[in-house]
Amino acid sequence: MTSQPVQSTGRKILSLLLKYGVPLLISVGLCYLLFTGVDFKEMIALIKRDCNFWWIALAMVISIFSHIFRAMRWRMQLVALGIRPPLFVVILSIFGTYAVNLVLPRLGELWRTGWISQRQDAPFDKVFGSMVADRLADTVTVLLLTGFTFIVAHNQLADYLSQNTESFDKMMALASSPWLWGAALLAVAAVAIVFIRYPENKLVAAVRTFGVGLWRGFAVIGKMKGKGYWLLLTVAIWGCYFSQLYVAFFSFPVTSEVVGTYGATAVLVCFVLSSISMGVPSNGGIGPWQWAVIFGLSMYAVPGLTEGYSTSFANLVMGSQTLLLIVLGLFTFASIAVMKRRERRELSASSKSN
Repeated sequence: MTSQPVQSTGRKILSLLLKYGVPLLISVGLCYLLFTGVDFKEMIALIKRDCNFWWIALAMVISIFSHIFRAMRWRMQLVALGIRPPLFVVILSIFGTYAVNLVLPRLGELWRTGWISQRQDAPFDKVFGSMVADRLADTVTVLLLTGFTFIVAHNQLADYLSQNTESFDKMMALASSPWLWGAALLAVAAVAIVFIRYPENKLVAAVRTFGVGLWRGFAVIGKMKGKGYWLLLTVAIWGCYFSQLYVAFFSFPVTSEVVGTYGATAVLVCFVLSSISMGVPSNGGIGPWQWAVIFGLSMYAVPGLTEGYSTSFANLVMGSQTLLLIVLGLFTFASIAVMKRRERRELSASSKSN
């Protein structure tokens, strides 16, 4: 009698560990490797000596605009679904998303979906579908930027790969592995068989129903008015992402020299690598992001650009952005608390008047 609740509790604990424990371990592990052998006093002294913090401040301001543009874009999708939250509320949901992701990776997206759904009394699956469309647009953008980067920076990439043939061969061997593709095909086939043979199963039916709502939220992009404006906001979002890293390069004389010698292409390479790294489950990208930027900088030969210098630059940029997300998160949840208190007062006043 007691075995089922115990097993259920065990599965829940395992699920929580996989969702939140693994990303935390990845972040901690990568940060440990990142800081192994790093002299913190030297890094802080370098930052104090060489960093022009006005450029870092400008990058933080640009970052805020990227969140606002994202909120404007997502609100367009919600309005197309008949959900009309105030823009300020959607902006808060975006601020809160990134703050929550710092603590519990990927939970931020669920939090913003749930909050908007509850506040606007809207179907969760539709709101969730629009959020998935929002994130899928980012994935497509990263793929397009990656292809563009390979075109404009093929010389630097070719030079680097020619010096690191062993790493390149390993990556190609993994990508062309028949075991990898075979396992993926078997997984897809197994899921398809379950859905075809057991359509009346409660779990299958629930997934189908949720999938329909998800598709409606996603497909609204193709039907909504103002698709050109939606695309313009997408460009604005990613233009801000690139610009904030670009201006951050000028905060140190050596990274500024990288831009002076190799142009914006060098920033683009680091930007694309860091964008791809955000797909690695971690707390707000902490760990993978720095590794990606350090790796990108390693492709460029500039006097004084040591691994320690690159590490200091990457850690400062990520640290400043993390601090910004914490401040915006505190602002968000304080604003939500104030709004809830105001709504309760208005409801109380209305009930008394009646």
